[in-house]
This record gives sequence, C-alpha cells and structure tokens, in this order.
Amino acid sequence: MKFVRLFISTFKESFNVPNVLSVIRLLLVPVYVVFFALGKKYHALITFMVACFTDLLDGAIARKFNLITDFGKVVDPLADKVMVVTAMLSMCIGNKHIPGVLPWLAVLIVMAKEGFMIYAATKLYNSGVVVYSNIVGKVAHCLFILGLVMSYFHDKFVEWCPGLPTWFTPDLMVIWLAVVSTLVALNFYVKQNVPIGKALGLIKDHHHPAEGETPAEK
Repeated sequence: MKFVRLFISTFKESFNVPNVLSVIRLLLVPVYVVFFALGKKYHALITFMVACFTDLLDGAIARKFNLITDFGKVVDPLADKVMVVTAMLSMCIGNKHIPGVLPWLAVLIVMAKEGFMIYAATKLYNSGVVVYSNIVGKVAHCLFILGLVMSYFHDKFVEWCPGLPTWFTPDLMVIWLAVVSTLVALNFYVKQNVPIGKALGLIKDHHHPAEGETPAEK
C-alpha cells in the first residue's frame, strides 16, 4: 500500500498528458489479460495495439512540448516492458481458444533480461541516475511489437508458407530477431552503466593489484 500511495502521490505531482497515457498503458495490461483468458483473440490484439499506440503518442507529446518528468522516465519504459512481456507470455502459454505459438526459450530470455534491467535501473534511479533507452533497445522494442502482432496470425503464416517448419515462420523469425537485438541492447546498457554503478559504490570493483603493484599504481 505504501508503494501505491507513493505512486499516486508522484503521479499527481507529475500530472500531464504523456504520463496519463503511460498509466493508461499499464491499466490496459489487465484488460488484455482478461480478453486473452476469455479467448477473445482479436479483442486482446486490439488492446495490445492500442497500448502500443499510447507508447508512440506519449513519447511524441513529451518531446514536442517538453513534458518530460522523472515519473515518466520510470513509468513509460516500465509500462512498455510489462505490456510486451505479458503479451509474450500469453502467446507462449496460450489457452484452449488461442494456441500458444511463441517458443519458451525466447520468452525466458526476454523475462530474464527485463528483470535484470528493472532491478539495475531501480538501483541506479535510487542513486539519482536514470537509465535511458538506446537506439538498439528501441529497435528491439519495435521488433517485439511487430512480431507479437504477426504471431496472432501464426496459423495464416503456416498456411502461406507450406514446407517451412512451424518454428521458422515470418512471425517467429521477427521475434528471434527482436531477442537478438534486445541482447545487443543489454550489452550496451551494461557497458554504459557499470562504470556509473562502480563510481556510485553500487558495484564492487574486484580488481586486485597485480604482483608488485601497489594500490596507488592501479
């Protein structure tokens, strides 16, 4: 409850259109889950696409009208990650109405990466450092959205691509390309932020002086 009160208090202080859109995107996650659980495939797809549109819209408005806030810097990427991971999980697990088509390996890689990113970004944010997305991360995010939308038509791709293995259809190829891109982005994030973490004392530097080297010579 303390976190919820803090979230609401911070949101009130940073109330603007982009932040409202980010919160709407978060609120669309349970709506998507309900539609998917009920087997309403295209209702779930439309909900996912609306959420993605709010992502495009809030960023454009924030940049154009200089409405960038600390709240938005945290909630906007968080909403993106929650929405994409939820959609990936649902299209991996499936149900009796909507078959799962995404490979577990891809989903687990993304969940591990995003979990690490949320943990690391939270630690840095608590020390006054905001982790911004890089161009590779943005490309990966766009590829995930494209691949997820395409995955809703996986059965059509199987029909249109006779002879191809079901795991080699265009939608899954886009997902795997997104996975590779997000791992490349993670590499950039680590290289950029590990020195910052060390400087802030969040990461211990385990470098030991070489034989004959004094600490002052490090």
